[in-house]
Amino acid sequence: MSESFDFEKSIERLEEITAKLEKGKLKLDEMTALYSEGTKLVASCGKKLEEAQLKITKITGENENDG
Repeated sequence: MSESFDFEKSIERLEEITAKLEKGKLKLDEMTALYSEGTKLVASCGKKLEEAQLKITKITGENENDG
């Protein structure tokens, strides 16, 4: 994942994709392209959340050791 990854923009894009897919008025090719983009964004966001969770766990662990 690149340093320019923007979690919030990715979430917004996922919301757009979800809304379009839920309407169901797309051609099959458009639907599969959006689905593919969405799955990639979900994976990237999941990875970013895992990284954040590890940082928080590390910080929390360091603070517990200091106390």
